[in-house]
Formats: sequence, C-alpha cells, structure tokens
Amino acid sequence: MNRINTMDLDLVALRAGHLKHLPGVNLEDEDLTEVQLPNANLAGANLVGTILSSANLKGTRLDGANLMAAQLIGADLRGNLLGSNLMQADLTQADLRGSNLRGANLMSATLTQASLAGAFLSGANLIGVKLQGADLRGADLRGANLNNANLKGVDLSYADLQGASLTQANLEEADLRGANLIGANLKEAHLLCAELEGANLTGIIWEGACLVGTSQNPG
Repeated sequence: MNRINTMDLDLVALRAGHLKHLPGVNLEDEDLTEVQLPNANLAGANLVGTILSSANLKGTRLDGANLMAAQLIGADLRGNLLGSNLMQADLTQADLRGSNLRGANLMSATLTQASLAGAFLSGANLIGVKLQGADLRGADLRGANLNNANLKGVDLSYADLQGASLTQANLEEADLRGANLIGANLKEAHLLCAELEGANLTGIIWEGACLVGTSQNPG
C-alpha cells in the first residue's frame, strides 16, 4: 500500500474517532470538520491551517500544538492548550471554558463570542485579538498582553488582569465589575461606557485612556 492510501486510511480512522494517541502528528491543512476526538493526545501536533470547525476536542491535549490560522469555529476546546500557537486562528464561538492557555500565542486570533469563562490565560500573547462579545468571566489573565485587542462588550467580571497590558485596547461597554486590575497598563485604552463597579484599580496606568461614561470614577 502506498503512502497516500495509508494517509487516507489514517484520516478515515481519525475522523471516526478511532485514533487517540497522536502526539506530534502532521495534519496541516486537513479538513477535520466535526471530528470527534475527546480526550485524545495531540500534543505538539502540526495543525497549521487545519479545519476543525464544530470539532469535539474536549479534554484533548493540544499543549505545544501549532494551530496557526486553523479554523476552530464552534469547536469544543475545553482542554490543555498550554503554550500552543493559535496565531490568526478563527475561534469564533469556540468553547474554551476552563481551558489551560497559559503562555499561548493568540496574536491576531478571532475569538468573537467565544466562551472563556474561568480559562487560564496568564502570560498569553493576545495582541490584536478580536474578542467582541466573548465571555471571560473569572478568567486568569495575569500578565497577559492584550495590546490593541478588541474587547468591545466583553464580560470580564471578576477576571484577574493583574499586571496585564491593555495599551490601546478597545474596552467599550466591557463588563469589568469586580475584576482585579492591579498594576494593569491601560494607556490610551478606550473604555467608553465600561462597567467598573467593585474593580480593583490600584496602580493602573491610565495615561491617555478614554473613560467617558464609565460606571466608576477611577480617580
């Protein structure tokens, strides 16, 4: 059997959910729409440009995986994505509740209306990320880089943003009630009509920030 047929056979088995232990596998640019791979091992996998929309990857190891420009629309990614590369990936409406995304690269990724409640994103690169309408309630974003991120209408209530960088971020109508913003950098950030009741604003850098209509006077 030649290599192409072997790969085809492997992909058939993969789509059927029969293959679970695949660390380091190369699935670049493959179409795995709606694939069922819960609790699988894809650590360090090459998933560049892979289509995984509506995929079930709950509990799956994706730590160190390369998902650059992957399509993960509506995918269930409640698992381990520690140090993964999700640069320019499309995670619109993806389920990432409680996921481990510590140190992950999400630069310029799309997470519009994604569910990230309770997710662990400390030290993550979120520069230029699109998070409009996303749910980040109680998320751990300590030391994360959110410069130039679009966080319009995001729910960040009770999130931990201590030491995070939000320079020039769009936080219009964001819900930051009860959030920990100690030492965060909000230089030139846009917080028009943002909710700040009960937030810890100690040591924040506000230089050049737009605070018109915010629910609490930071001063």
